[in-house]
Amino acid sequence: MAIVVAGPADAVPLIHSEPPGSVIEIICFDHGDAEYHAMDEAVAQARRRGCTFPGEPFFLDAEAGDLTGQILDALYEIGPLRVRTLDPDPVHDDVDLERQVPIVSEPVARGQVARSALRAARRYQLDVGTPVFVDCRRAGSQAGLPAQACTRYPFPTQWLTAGTDGRLSAFLPTAAGVVRWTEGATEADGWRGPELLDGPELMPGLTVLRGPEGYAHLIGLSRTKRKEGGVDVGVVCATQYQTGRPVGAWLEMGNPNAAGWRKAREVGFPAAAFDAGGTLHLFVRNFGHSISTRRQAPSGALSRWETLSGLRVADELTAFAAAEGGVHMVARARDVQAATHWYRRDTRSEWTENRRIPVNPYPGSLAAGPEAGLLRFRYAGTNEVCVWWPGAQAPIGLGGPDGVGRVAGVTGADIQGWGCTVLVRAGAGSVTAIGAHPDGRPDTGVWWSESGEPSLVPPAAAFDSQGRVVIATVDMRGKLRVARQQLVSNGLEFTPWTVQ
Repeated sequence: MAIVVAGPADAVPLIHSEPPGSVIEIICFDHGDAEYHAMDEAVAQARRRGCTFPGEPFFLDAEAGDLTGQILDALYEIGPLRVRTLDPDPVHDDVDLERQVPIVSEPVARGQVARSALRAARRYQLDVGTPVFVDCRRAGSQAGLPAQACTRYPFPTQWLTAGTDGRLSAFLPTAAGVVRWTEGATEADGWRGPELLDGPELMPGLTVLRGPEGYAHLIGLSRTKRKEGGVDVGVVCATQYQTGRPVGAWLEMGNPNAAGWRKAREVGFPAAAFDAGGTLHLFVRNFGHSISTRRQAPSGALSRWETLSGLRVADELTAFAAAEGGVHMVARARDVQAATHWYRRDTRSEWTENRRIPVNPYPGSLAAGPEAGLLRFRYAGTNEVCVWWPGAQAPIGLGGPDGVGRVAGVTGADIQGWGCTVLVRAGAGSVTAIGAHPDGRPDTGVWWSESGEPSLVPPAAAFDSQGRVVIATVDMRGKLRVARQQLVSNGLEFTPWTVQ
């Protein structure tokens, strides 16, 4: 893994957030002695907890120019599967009212190096042909937070999805764009991939949805230079209609602050959900730190952006279908330890906000439950996995306080004739943990068990064509790993991991 930062001191929070066992290389630009000492101390602490540093840091020369080329040369020497860098588009702290431009206190060099790191990682991946997974640490994040808790562009929760023919596809964001693995017609055929999908230059995050028609919908952020200066950042969406076939064209879904590029570049990462009528609802954190939303009808027609002027929110939101046919959206609050809830009970209702929900999420843990109308998160006070549904007076704890990040899963799994919900999450050391409870009865508790080796990405789950739960991870060599439920076994058991 390569950490690419503007100066030695900028590497400190990224080093501190790496778990034991990480193999870390550092690429940074030259600065003063105080920064060297801070980085050396962080490296020493990381070594004591089990991290490895194979070589000396790469110190590059900012005055020599061509930041991208210098970083690319270092990446060739390191050969990383994972790159961590800073925030390429940090949000503003204030607004210059006279000039009507945002004021960003984050040092300019940090954003410049982050953008150069993204370009270098993209070129490196295109040259070597293997996936490179990128994480950008959000500017201003609390010290000590793990990477998944403060990423600017999150990994998808349900990145494994079945097509209309029952075959599975795995979609993940990388430095060069979305890569896809495709299941063969039979188990003996194995999987094809990773295949880099055609499309615009995307930021390293992705939302994956399986629509009501069975198609896979991919949603992300594109960032392109403007001819007249500045950049255009906007939501884009593409659809896979047939398993293994090229995805459709990436459609521009816009930006609620498109009138001014300086404001538009700060947009948060999109969340989305379908309502009962097949309408896609998009949500983003806008320049003012409230929520903006727009709809796409099944015909493809787009509504205008609508601003939901409620509680100011952080860069973390999730959306899910309502049991009554509408849509829910929950976002972590920006200024207090809390969350806010927006909802439309059905397709005819207006948006309503509820700020008094009993949800206090640990950063980076909000996720739609596999069951319709449910939310899963980690409680900020204990990191325990919890489940909540709109109207419930309190969440239900599901255990599993180890690890970080969101919980994925499926509902309706057959376990000895009982319908069950199977959950997967990153446990201690990024090793996949698997749990289950009877459908609709999370109050009965979940017994978690570890399975497999550490994964570079959060685990995902889906049903295959035979109704078996399939769990997917990516191992430390960048290979897709798959385990399938054994339906004839006692309890919930899976085959050994197979490498695709």
